[in-house]
Amino acid sequence: MYLKRKVDSYLIEWKKNIGHKPLVVKGPRQVGKTAAILKFANEQYKNYIYINFIEEPIYKGIIETGYSVDEIIKNISRIDPYKKFNSEEKTLIIFDEIQDLIEISTSLKFFSIDGRFDVICSGSLLGINYNRVDSVSTGYKTDYEMYSLDFEEFLWAKGYDDSLREDMLKKMLELKPFTELEFKLYMQLFIDYTILGGMPEIVKDYIVNNSFEGTLAKQIQILNDYKEDIKKYAIGVDKSRIMNVFNHIPVQLAKDNKKFQITKVDKKAKTFDYRGTIEWLYDAGIVNLCYGLNSLQLPLKGNYDESKYKIYMKDTGLLIAQLDEESQQDLRGNKNLGVYKGALYENFVADAFVKSGLELYYYKKEDSTLEQDFLIRSKDNIVPIEVKAKDGNSKSLKTLVNNDKYEDITYGIKLANKNIGFNEVFYTFPYFLSFLIKDYLKLK
Repeated sequence: MYLKRKVDSYLIEWKKNIGHKPLVVKGPRQVGKTAAILKFANEQYKNYIYINFIEEPIYKGIIETGYSVDEIIKNISRIDPYKKFNSEEKTLIIFDEIQDLIEISTSLKFFSIDGRFDVICSGSLLGINYNRVDSVSTGYKTDYEMYSLDFEEFLWAKGYDDSLREDMLKKMLELKPFTELEFKLYMQLFIDYTILGGMPEIVKDYIVNNSFEGTLAKQIQILNDYKEDIKKYAIGVDKSRIMNVFNHIPVQLAKDNKKFQITKVDKKAKTFDYRGTIEWLYDAGIVNLCYGLNSLQLPLKGNYDESKYKIYMKDTGLLIAQLDEESQQDLRGNKNLGVYKGALYENFVADAFVKSGLELYYYKKEDSTLEQDFLIRSKDNIVPIEVKAKDGNSKSLKTLVNNDKYEDITYGIKLANKNIGFNEVFYTFPYFLSFLIKDYLKLK
């Protein structure tokens, strides 16, 4: 069973583009990179060559005599004479798990110039070595970052089609609330997705069995695999410190102040001691970072403090799998996502924003209680986003919108367990519409 992914249409468009360059598909482990690429290869090419540098380490020797296309082709066919290369009906060459032979990226320039073959490279944890990939192939490759399923892809897996997205977006733009039945149905799907996360194999099991049975065990296995990756690939950085940060993510998100504090990981630690550890987890595709803004003015990108950040898991299902047993029981049994003081809702929204192409920023005024979960940019404004676990008075959101001091802010958005609405200060949308916020702001 293959789950439809957004990368499917991207790959087809990549092939259609005349003069397309070698493609590098990045992303953390088990998000479905290989499955998507092989499906594409089977459907779009009469002939393709698949090489996995972890499963078949013998192929690491294909660059020993150089990086030219002819040398690499010759060395591949020497190892396996049954692999055929047809330049008339373009052969697709797939180099998978290239984190174990990062040097293969040097050949991308030569494949791009040669033009006889299409090339796709893929691998987990590519981010930690991506400077090396980029330095030797800049201008001769195309990058695509892949994530676990977003909520829209989850809806596809449940049988919904693209018309649902169009209907949801239309309701947002027209401020038309969902019917009681629609709202209840989509909130239930949202809760199921949040508990499961978007790892394809986990979602697949849930769809096939119509049950959560066995999903937690698979999530824990993925977390254990991440820990093994830290042991194997964290070179030049203190592995125990990376592990400490990784294990403390749910603990720190449970605090009222969700800003990540190194002293909560290690009382004697200084920020300098952990330099590189948070970046390693981010580059490995395991976490999302949300940076604190220095002030509420445009542009956002040049206006944040690198030393102030919140850390979210890239997949909310994996965050939930890290929780203590009592919280697990409360969440899975009662489907109470309010555990951990709204951290799960925030993590879901952060994940949805990143998957839709938004960058993450927050704001906290040091000398007051004024704090905003997320801030994103529309065409001309800063839009504060508040994520509410319970329906409250949204004091900070109202302050930001109503205070003339913040001239770049004219309205806000609250994401909550509430239907679509507007109170002349901020728009209210249910959590499950988070994946559409970027499109909504473009069309508003």
